[in-house]
Amino acid sequence: MKKKMMLRRRHRSSRYLLTAVVAFSTAALLSLALVSLMTPAPQDHNSLLNAPLVRKELIDVEPFRIPNHGSGRKDLWRSSLSKFYHGCSNSSNKFPTADQVTSSNRYLMIATSGGLNQQRTGITDAVVAARILNATLVVPKLDQKSFWKDASDFGEIFDVDWFISFLSNDVKIIKQVPRKGGKAMGFYNMRVPRKCTQRCYLNRVLPVLQKKRVVQLSKFDYRLANKLDTDLQKLRCRVNYHALKFTDPITEMGKKLTQRMRDRSRHFIALHLRFEPDMLAFSGCYYGGGDKEKMELGAIRKRWKTLHTPNPEKERRHGKCPLTPEEVGLMLRALGFGKDVHLYVASGEVYGGEETLAPLKALFPNFHSKETIASKEELMPFSSFSSRMAALDFIVCDESDVFVTNNNGNMARMLAGRRRYFGHKRTIRPNAKKLNSLLMNRSNMTWEAFASKVRTYQRGFMGEPNEVRPGRGEFHENPSTCICERSDVQADSAIRKSISGGKSGKNNNSNNNKVVGEPTDDQYSDEEPDWSDLDYMETHGLPQNERLQNGTEQDDYLFTKSEDPELEDILSD
Repeated sequence: MKKKMMLRRRHRSSRYLLTAVVAFSTAALLSLALVSLMTPAPQDHNSLLNAPLVRKELIDVEPFRIPNHGSGRKDLWRSSLSKFYHGCSNSSNKFPTADQVTSSNRYLMIATSGGLNQQRTGITDAVVAARILNATLVVPKLDQKSFWKDASDFGEIFDVDWFISFLSNDVKIIKQVPRKGGKAMGFYNMRVPRKCTQRCYLNRVLPVLQKKRVVQLSKFDYRLANKLDTDLQKLRCRVNYHALKFTDPITEMGKKLTQRMRDRSRHFIALHLRFEPDMLAFSGCYYGGGDKEKMELGAIRKRWKTLHTPNPEKERRHGKCPLTPEEVGLMLRALGFGKDVHLYVASGEVYGGEETLAPLKALFPNFHSKETIASKEELMPFSSFSSRMAALDFIVCDESDVFVTNNNGNMARMLAGRRRYFGHKRTIRPNAKKLNSLLMNRSNMTWEAFASKVRTYQRGFMGEPNEVRPGRGEFHENPSTCICERSDVQADSAIRKSISGGKSGKNNNSNNNKVVGEPTDDQYSDEEPDWSDLDYMETHGLPQNERLQNGTEQDDYLFTKSEDPELEDILSD
């Protein structure tokens, strides 16, 4: 009996043990099956990247890992060749003074057009036009009725007394038209063609001026030829870079903003983002926002009846699409700027708001704007005036160590030329034609490969001396006549030859200066249009079959003769 009971106990124990073993084995098999289902089959690196349903957290290798640190290259912040060049705009001994050439009873009035920087081009060219006509210039009128709706007059943005006195040897300038019989003299209003040459002014405007005595040239923007006699070009530079000074309140606030950026970091980048809804609608590009984006931007685009039917893929291939904020950030990081770099962003309303800006802020957490580094009370005297707010951005961008532009509008061009004139400060313009395809395919390469290609594609777009051939491009962007090479600096002859193209221009007043690439009379004619000078933004106003193409990558920005006021005003700056 006792023996039977022991056998039963052993049987029960064996059964429990067997049950436990079976349960454990089943659990183990289920775990293995689950792991097997969750683990992808072995495959090569590229196939993992191309598998759209593979979750990122399950991939052991992350090829597009952006390093936090920068490259540490000193030439990122300043061109090593800039010390060989400087601005030179003094007139020659052959250039008579204003007293010697100004005719009595000839008064030229100018009505500018567009935003702050477009008007700045008009003011600069107005002085030269008055000199060509040997006329007294009346202080130009600023555009107060356009899209920008800024009621400021000349003296509320620029120091008018300085403007008049600085240019007194070149052009006689007065604040108002003289009065006759107690009343202001009447004027004859007319308009000259775009890119009107010296001969054009003498043939078209001078006879009217001699007859009417007071002439107003309206909508005065880009109404002067790109290429002029050397002394007239240098006069342009004296106006733009020396005579046009912002008023003291604007200058002081701009300096405060700049100093606050300097207090945060030794170096900083200023970015003119230009990713506003109007700009994107005008470009005809597509940024992956689905039907919502197409509907919103399409509605804006309908404002301009002259625009061609958009072809987003073609526009992107041709480099006509502004980079997204994230893409600009990736380009800068690939060039070697680290995550710790401070970024000042000059921008209007960004399409998509904070959601669009978030990737850029992740790449550059030290993200600033005038609104973040100044109080509402400090900005209040300026905030109701678009041109004064633009002037503040202009000052900070001008003073930055590196200026980055995401388009080729007026502010970008004016600042690029100014920074060349004052020591070739680093100015970066994305080579969008090549970068767009690279950015679209970045998930198929390592970060190192991507960064290497960005650095290659950006050669010639980094603000180095002589990136653009002298005489090419818009003069306000490339004032080559006013850039001199320092011959008193000892440098390697091979380097000097390569950066000056092996050519020396005509001597300036000083024997130690050589004008870089001065154009000669046989390089152009008055009647032949220089299509490389034309403005990219206005090209889109023409039907596709009438648009002119340019063969060089660095001269992709063309402009047409479009006179659509709203189109030009919205996109002028």
